[in-house]
Amino acid sequence: MAFLIYFGLILIIPIYAQMRVKSTFNKFSQKQSSSGMTGAQVAQKIMQDNGIYDVTVEPVKGKLTDHYDPSKKAVRLSEDNYYGTSIAGNAVAAHEVGHVIQDAQDYSFMRLRSRLVPFASFGSNFSFIFIIAGMLLGMSQLLLAGIIFMAAAVVFQLVTLPVEFDASNRAMGQMVASGIIRNDEEKSSKKVLNAAALTYVAGALVAVLELVRFILMYVMANND
Repeated sequence: MAFLIYFGLILIIPIYAQMRVKSTFNKFSQKQSSSGMTGAQVAQKIMQDNGIYDVTVEPVKGKLTDHYDPSKKAVRLSEDNYYGTSIAGNAVAAHEVGHVIQDAQDYSFMRLRSRLVPFASFGSNFSFIFIIAGMLLGMSQLLLAGIIFMAAAVVFQLVTLPVEFDASNRAMGQMVASGIIRNDEEKSSKKVLNAAALTYVAGALVAVLELVRFILMYVMANND
């Protein structure tokens, strides 16, 4: 029964998070910002207000494919958000510029996350290979190695949480300070940003649950 509950959780949690993001984003994509600014204009204004002139803003194909690429100094906004003037699009654009400001100010958690990328990538790609091999061959050393690699990926996801929440907080502050949104639009913008953050929380929670499961398997295997 416990295993059924566990697998139910790791399936339901991310699905719920994705549904929440899509429904919230779709709702506020239909509501136009009072400023009439496009996502690209919002991003550029916030960067200019913060004295940042070396980062470009570019459209990218796809939906909710928005991101900041620190290596290329580019904010990439999905085309709907780049050209659109919705409350949702403006909030997403401001969030990505929140990452730009973090980069410019050498935000500690962002730096830590960048350093963890190669370890997290290796852990994500190879942890299950070691874990499955360890279980099939009955070699606890391989299972432990897989758990350690998985732990690196989990730490990366946990460090991502303060980075994303901080970017959203900066986004709200910047939109208010720059007059991009009115007081009655703050609540709507927060809903968009909170829904987006929920996906990171869900991902981290599922990753932690998976890690705990394999740790318990390792402990049980070594107690037999």
